[in-house]
Order: sequence, then C-alpha cells, then structure tokens
Amino acid sequence: ADVAYLRSVLPSNTDDAFFDYLATLDASEVTVTAVPEGSVVFARVPFLQVKGPLLVVQLLETTLLCLVNYASLVATNAARFRLLAGPDVKLMEMGLRRAQGPDGALSASKYSYIGGFDCTSNILAGKLYGIPVRGTIAHSFVMSFRSLEEVQPRELPPRAGGDPVDLAALAVSWLQRVCDLLQTPPAKANQGELAAFVSYAVTFPCDFQGLLDTYCVRRSGLPNFCAVALALHQLGYQAIGVRLDSGDLARQSKEIRRVFRECGAHFQVPWFGTIPIAVSNDISEQSLEEFRREGSEIDMIGIGTNLVTCPLQPSLGCVYKLVEVNGSPCLKLTEDEEKMTIPGMKTIYRLYDAAGHPFMDLMALEEEPSPSAGQELGIRVLGRLGETTKVIPSTVEPLHRTYFRDGQVCEPLPSLPEVRTHAQVSLNLLSPAHRRLHEPQPYPVAVTERLHRLFLELR
Repeated sequence: ADVAYLRSVLPSNTDDAFFDYLATLDASEVTVTAVPEGSVVFARVPFLQVKGPLLVVQLLETTLLCLVNYASLVATNAARFRLLAGPDVKLMEMGLRRAQGPDGALSASKYSYIGGFDCTSNILAGKLYGIPVRGTIAHSFVMSFRSLEEVQPRELPPRAGGDPVDLAALAVSWLQRVCDLLQTPPAKANQGELAAFVSYAVTFPCDFQGLLDTYCVRRSGLPNFCAVALALHQLGYQAIGVRLDSGDLARQSKEIRRVFRECGAHFQVPWFGTIPIAVSNDISEQSLEEFRREGSEIDMIGIGTNLVTCPLQPSLGCVYKLVEVNGSPCLKLTEDEEKMTIPGMKTIYRLYDAAGHPFMDLMALEEEPSPSAGQELGIRVLGRLGETTKVIPSTVEPLHRTYFRDGQVCEPLPSLPEVRTHAQVSLNLLSPAHRRLHEPQPYPVAVTERLHRLFLELR
C-alpha cells in the first residue's frame, strides 16, 4: 500500500524498478549506536549514529528526528525545573490541556518524568507508562455547591468503627472554633465551598484535600478547609493537602503554614502543621527562582504550560548529517563554523576529572585507539581549533552503545524508571559550574588531533 501511494504521487515517468526496489527494503543491514536514553548530551556531540545502505538510513532521518527532538526538549526543560526546585519539592506535570495535541501531551508526560518530575495529572500516561498520577479538586467542583443542604450523603463512620456521624454538622461546629482562633467572621466563609469540602471529605475521607482560592483564601478557603480537616481528625482521619492556584503563592504559602501550625498547637493536633501545600498557576522558571529568593512553605508544584510548550526554546535543533559514504568521509562546508559537520565515523568519549565530574567530551575516529585514564592527550577544542590543548583524564567513558544490529535490538532497553534514574544521576555528575542555569561555564567538546587533521584535509 505504501509503494502504491508513492507511485501515485511521484512523477509518472519514475522507473518501475525503483518501486520494485522499495518493496524489498528492510532494516537488516542497519546498525544504530547511541548514548543511553536519559544521558546528558552537549552541543555538537553526535548522540546517535546510523550505519547502513544510504537510501535506508536516509529514510530514517525524519522519523528519528521527530522521535528525539521534542522528547529531548521536554526532558531538558523538566530537568531545568527540577534543578531550580531542588530535590525536596514534589513536581507534578499538568500540561495536558495546553500541549500540542494528544501525542504531544503523552510525550510531554513521559519525558517530563524522565527529566525529574514526580507525577502527572495525565491519567492515560499513567496507564500507558506507569507514571505516578496525582490531581486535586477543581474550581468548578467547589463552585457547583451552594449550601450544606446539597451534601448527600453527609454521614461518615469513625475510622475506628462506630455509628456514622453527620460530618456537615461537625464541620460547622469546628468552623466557629477555627474562626474564633483566626479572628475572622464565620459569615465570610462561603457555605457552598464548605459544602464542597464536606462532600469531598465524605467520599474520600482518607484523601481529603482542599482548593483554597475559589473565593477568598484568608476569609473562606482556609477556615473552611481547617474546619473540615479537624472534623475528619475527630473521626480518626487525616487530610492530605491543599492547593493554591492564584495570587502571591510564596506569601500565601507562608501564611497558610502559620495558620496550620497555629491550629495544630491550639487544638492539639501535631500533624496539622505539616499538611502539604501545593501550588499551580502558570509556573515558570522565574516563579521557582522567586519562591527560592523569597522563601516559601510550598511542598508540591504543578507545572503545565511552561513545561510542555517550552516557551524559552520552542524547538531543539537536532540534525542528521551524512559523515561517511562508501568508506569516504564527508564534510559539509559553510562559512559558519558551528554548522560545519565533523567528518567520519566517530567514537565519543566522556572525560572525567579526579572529583568524578565530566569535564570534556572527545570525538575520535572509529579506528583510533581508546584514550586511557591518566594518559596525557593532545586535543583540539571546538571553537578553538587553532590551538592544541593538553588534558589528563582520571576516567574515560565511551558514550555510545550499539542498540540495533542485523534487524534486531541487541541491547536490553531500560524501563522508564531506569531511564529517569539514569537522567538524574547524569545531571548530578555535572560540576556545579556546568549545571547552573544562569551563565554556566561552557562545557568543552573536542576532537583528537587525527580527526582534526582529517577535517583540515577535507576542508
């Protein structure tokens, strides 16, 4: 069917033998080597090499670039958010509604997880890939209630057993006590919001959480949540968190934490002061920097638009270039040195210093002997090809592995959690100077003297 379609769109005088040849193509002569998925890769370093018949490997170009470009972009973007948030804050991907279609959304969920996010709001991604799923109640749920009379059912048995208790009535009594403590009038607490919280708590007493900013955090959302959470506590249950979706998130988180601690101390509920606080609302890298600068009590951050659409860099510029044909190295010439290809089939090495940090990636021709740890190397750094640099690596690591040969996958493919772990280990190995997001120290990529000579001869 594919060949028939190509016949219909190619010029009518195309040789029939060409279509006969297309029908015989397979991947048995293709070999693919690549860095392991989740590895840190720097500019100009080939992270995937494909060998095989020219027509076959040319047909793979668009597919491979489509598969790696957006995935690598999102994983990198997620890694930046993880570095800014630090290791202790939970990150939730929630960009499904803003992503570039369902395929983009599923890819974003998967590769955000690789980049360091903890969970996703995309239930289908959870089902397909095993990513932990999390979510919170919606503003529309809170707004759909008007009064406590709408709550059905409203009775909840104590966790330890016994007769059911009217949770709505119990929450109303606690609301008065909470408002007295906070010195806010109970009449300002929205009754529909209280009803929504009670309804949710009756249904999910072990997973009760509150969305605090549908109306007013200080006068309504916070006292209503505390009242229901304390009513649940009286019956043996424990609330699991709150979410904020508007306003000055860092400042509000500190105020909410203060109220939780005050309620915990006053009503003798020790765990109340540690209720997790989650935030969302168009979170960006700048937002995370502000949280860190101002200080906050935020435990979880939900990020959507600025994660899955990657506004800081909408696309990743991976390219697929011919470097050798029939044993002859090839070079694409241009006045822009950064766009010149590095000729020949290459082996890539990562060089580590004595502290265990990678300090340089080295490209060598495939037939060259591997550099050795402790051995002085004369190399040429890209961007400074006119001068020789001497380096002595403490450890040398070949970056590429062969994953596909003779039509078969020949290297065990890691699971998604294994890829995620590898990504975090790779990032943590970088020195702080290379890992910082603002004005990082450039990571050098170099070529061997022999590869440099080949480059000069071809040019």
